[in-house]
Amino acid sequence: MQDTQLEQLARETGYLLAKKKFSMTAAESCTGGWIAKLMTDIPGSSAWFERGFVTYSNQAKMDMLGVREDTLALFGAVSEQVALQMAQGALANSRADLSVAVTGIAGPGGESKFKPVGTVWMAWAGNNSLIAERCWFAGDREQVRRQTVAHALKRLRGVCVR
Repeated sequence: MQDTQLEQLARETGYLLAKKKFSMTAAESCTGGWIAKLMTDIPGSSAWFERGFVTYSNQAKMDMLGVREDTLALFGAVSEQVALQMAQGALANSRADLSVAVTGIAGPGGESKFKPVGTVWMAWAGNNSLIAERCWFAGDREQVRRQTVAHALKRLRGVCVR
């Protein structure tokens, strides 16, 4: 997916948010703020983008989003449980209506037997929804992150912006 495709996806997502009068927040780990950057590159995005959290470390996840230490210890940062707590924490610590959260292993290192490079957990919260999804993306670090951003925005539209 090229940057122009990501930019178009962000514009379409922003249009839907504005149309529904929703605002969003992003809690990002492996994407390092890429979702927030794409969304705020759009003129007028302050009408529907509330804030972003880049919570790369476990401590940041706990401090900024309220992810529980026992959840991190039991399931690891790349897990359904952590993604869900990130999405809920982003809503609780913002004034947004919807949130998207991503945590994953973009590589090239950091993998384990059960969590290879390309494993990403995402969660979406708001509009009476709380949904998590595990994805596996192929490619190098850049490709994994790019695919994560695209999928997160596509599902935000489909899951929460109805």
